[in-house]
Amino acid sequence: MPEVTTPYATGTPCWVDLMADDQQAALDFYRDLLGWQGQPGPAEFGGYAVCELHGKAVAGIGPKMAPEGAPQPPTVWTTYLASGDAEATQDAITAAGGTVLAPVMDVGDLGRMLIAADPQGAVFGVWQAGEFPGAQIVNEASALTWNELHTSDVPAATAFYGAVFGAEIVAFDGADSYWEFRIGGRAVGGVTLLANDPPGTPAHWLTYFSVDDVDSTVDALVRSGGTVLAPPFDMIAGRMTVVADPQGGTFAMITPQPLA
Repeated sequence: MPEVTTPYATGTPCWVDLMADDQQAALDFYRDLLGWQGQPGPAEFGGYAVCELHGKAVAGIGPKMAPEGAPQPPTVWTTYLASGDAEATQDAITAAGGTVLAPVMDVGDLGRMLIAADPQGAVFGVWQAGEFPGAQIVNEASALTWNELHTSDVPAATAFYGAVFGAEIVAFDGADSYWEFRIGGRAVGGVTLLANDPPGTPAHWLTYFSVDDVDSTVDALVRSGGTVLAPPFDMIAGRMTVVADPQGGTFAMITPQPLA
C-alpha cells in the first residue's frame, strides 16, 4: 500500500477536495464508485467529511458554502499544494500576480489553508500541515495519483509556480505539448495546454484517481448518473478517461501502465 509517511515537500500536491451542493449524495456516489468511507464531520468544520480508504485519508467532500450575498462556487475538485508557511505563500502568490480568493485560515489544530488562483485563473488550494498531513494513501486504486494544470500560458505558469513554490515546469520526453511539474527535481504533477480542452474551458487543475479497470469503472459511473466527457483512451501513462460526477464535479481516472 503506497502509504505516505513523510511530510509533503512545499509545492507538492498533497490533498484534493470537492465542495458539493448535496454532500450526502456526493459521499454516496464516491463510496459506490471508489469504495471510500466518509460521513459529514463536526459543525465547527462546516460538516466537512474526510473520506478514507483502508482507514486512511484520501480526499475531502464538503457542502458548498459562500459568504452572504455571494454566489455559490462551482462544483469542482480542488488541488492543494503543500506549504511550510501559508502566510508567506499567500504573500508570494500576490507578489507573483496571483489572486487570493480565501485568505489564510486555521482549521483547528489540523493545519492552515488558503484558496487562490494563478494569473491565468487556475484555482488551487494551499495546505500547511498541522496534525493533518494531507492524503495518507496515494498511487493505488481508488486513491489520488496525479494532478494536472491546464493553462493557456506555460511560460507564465512556469514563472508563477517557480516564484511561489520553487517548482520547475519541464518538457516531458515522448509527449508533445506536455510538461512535468517538478518539485526538487521530481515530477509530482503535469501541465498541459488549455487549447486541448473543449472551447470555453477555464484554466484549472485536474484531479486523477487511479482505478484497476477504467472501462468497467466508467460503466459504473454512468449507471450512477455520472457523465463521460472523454471516453477511455490509451496514452503513454496508461488508459484514462475524463468524467463528471452527477453534480458536475470533473475528474480523471487512469489505469496506469504496469511498471516494467
